[in-house]
Amino acid sequence: MKDLKIIFFGTPEFAVVSLREINLNYKVDCVVTSPDRKSGRGQKIRHSKVKEYALDNNIKILQPDNLNDKEFVNQIKKINPDIMIVVAFRKIPTEIFSIPKYGTINLHASLLPNYRGAAPINWCLINNEVKTGVTTFFINEKIDRGDILLKEEVNISDTDNFGSLYTKLSSVGSRLLIKTIKGLLSNSLKASRQNFDESFKIAPKLSKENTRIDWNKSQKEIIGMIRGLSPKPGAWTKLKNGDKEMRMKILEAKKADSFFPKKVGKILINNGEIHINNGVDAINCTYIQLENRKVMNAKELINGLKIHENSKVY
Repeated sequence: MKDLKIIFFGTPEFAVVSLREINLNYKVDCVVTSPDRKSGRGQKIRHSKVKEYALDNNIKILQPDNLNDKEFVNQIKKINPDIMIVVAFRKIPTEIFSIPKYGTINLHASLLPNYRGAAPINWCLINNEVKTGVTTFFINEKIDRGDILLKEEVNISDTDNFGSLYTKLSSVGSRLLIKTIKGLLSNSLKASRQNFDESFKIAPKLSKENTRIDWNKSQKEIIGMIRGLSPKPGAWTKLKNGDKEMRMKILEAKKADSFFPKKVGKILINNGEIHINNGVDAINCTYIQLENRKVMNAKELINGLKIHENSKVY
């Protein structure tokens, strides 16, 4: 159906993978993405990844500050889309998502109703899940609670972190969106209602508080958190080294077999490795980033920073 009118809502790289797949199979008439932002030391104007793709492929771009703005709503109505696709974007108002005759479809990076929320990929890893997936569903008034169309499972490997799982799910999700569109156009796809109870896990927005490492947790929990936040935003802790304190991110870690006093947060330099104790066993921290420094492996950090005997993290 080449004359299908599609509007795509999205902002980050995760959304670009789906936008590219849809534009190859059909034709995207318009993208809606976040307004340009200033960032970095030079406060340069940065386009979203979705806008960059749209510019390269001559697709109409809308960047509203307010999705309820009447002028923006009228622009969407004028395009008169048959279907709208939403990937990694903010909440869409009812007046907008109810416009297309085939509905407005969201791609979510979890197996709904598990991990509703802003950061599903991170929290699957933080919670040491062995599988996750992607879900397409109709948007309604409640975030991530619309009727489900299709799901696809994805296994999580022991070596996956946020970065690698993000890449896997963006690829699987883009293909699932094509299957969803085809199913809706052929009228062969029926939506099913979501159920929800207290056993389902959620995926709240990441914050300074919930990305800080709790060194009282188990070895498995700490490593899961590090995987789930790597390479960004990074699981962090405070390092007290002599009379200096600094913020430190740990971006890669594995189990360590260290024999030293079981003291929470105690650091031991062991054969060129940095081991941190949680009161029971230890974490071997292999890639670390000190505040305002580049990412370093353990040996580089040891060579560049004298770690005192009484140093600790907290």
